[in-house]
Amino acid sequence: MEFDTLSKQVIGFAIEVHRELGPGLLESTYEKCLAHELKLHGIECVTQQSLSVAYKGLSMDCGYRVDMLVEGKLIVELKSVDSLQRIHEAQLLTYMKLANIRTGLLINFNTGLLKNDIKRFVL
Repeated sequence: MEFDTLSKQVIGFAIEVHRELGPGLLESTYEKCLAHELKLHGIECVTQQSLSVAYKGLSMDCGYRVDMLVEGKLIVELKSVDSLQRIHEAQLLTYMKLANIRTGLLINFNTGLLKNDIKRFVL
């Protein structure tokens, strides 16, 4: 699968953060450090972006929050868990659909080798 330039950049910076910090920290720690890294390199990143649900013509705030929205076109969902599960994939896909964003990354920082726990999704 060919990765787009933005996905490659985010993955590279995530690997850099993981090399520096290692596994075992809170998801929020990785989120802040990755967001800092992206901003240092001039990449726009919004953290904890709320997503509304459209229901019968209304926009409803149901508590959904995207970990990272990068350049307005890539959703990055971060985890720090023993292993990625289907529910994590479903969460990312739901966020992508709600936000009408075609590309997403699911990254689990609680691993020895980060590149083995990164999944990319395209709608």
